[in-house]
Amino acid sequence: MSEFPRITVVTPSFNQAEFLERTILSVLNQGYPNLEYFIVDGGSTDGSIEIIRKYADQLDWWVSEPDNGQSHAINKGLKRATGEWVAWQNSDDVYLPGTFAQLANAANRWAQAKLIVGDMLLIDAQDRPIRDLRYVRPTYASVLAEGMVLANQSAFWRKSLHERIGWLDETLHYSFDYEWFLRVLKDMNCAQHVPLLWGALRYHEATKTSRHRSMFNKEHQAVLEGRALPQWQKVLYQIRRLLLTLRYGHFNYVLRGINYRSKLNR
Repeated sequence: MSEFPRITVVTPSFNQAEFLERTILSVLNQGYPNLEYFIVDGGSTDGSIEIIRKYADQLDWWVSEPDNGQSHAINKGLKRATGEWVAWQNSDDVYLPGTFAQLANAANRWAQAKLIVGDMLLIDAQDRPIRDLRYVRPTYASVLAEGMVLANQSAFWRKSLHERIGWLDETLHYSFDYEWFLRVLKDMNCAQHVPLLWGALRYHEATKTSRHRSMFNKEHQAVLEGRALPQWQKVLYQIRRLLLTLRYGHFNYVLRGINYRSKLNR
């Protein structure tokens, strides 16, 4: 199975019955031969438990009990993981077909990589594509400069990282992913990027970002405190991302971005 490194995926969930089954199937339908899949439910009361039980025989572990929030739920799963590569996928988001096999290829190609990220699609509540988000190889400085220019929906990292730098910060409830990836990238310079769509982030009215924008912004600024970069460096990293995106051949993507910005500035 060395060709297919063990992958552990954790899905934290709380009252997401509307979308949960689509998330589960996006994992199980990968057909990946060396998968470990956990669902950590926070004590849902909306029918989520019935959905989880429907697939219980294909899960390696699941639990439904009160927790201290999303980051705590993810940590509960990650601490049980036996996979060489780990990730979490939210219970309203999905993986795109072929993602795990493509990750395995990338992991075998870049033996020294500790973090591998793909590109992401934005979808609506009915799974209809809104637009794509194309990334480049992330660095600590680039993520400081531009924010979340990577996403958990399309990111995987080696479980061994947790032994060195710990777990997700459970005091954070909105920007714990940003803080985590900054910590990972500061610790090492072995991130890689695959220019393929791996995950999809769902936009709908019930997301935490939509409902609690002020709290999200407050935590984001707290994570950045004392390490924000000057504007000229931010511009340099924007140029870097533009050039690398063009290098991948995403010319239409760049043009769409330029048109979008021009409309905002009118």
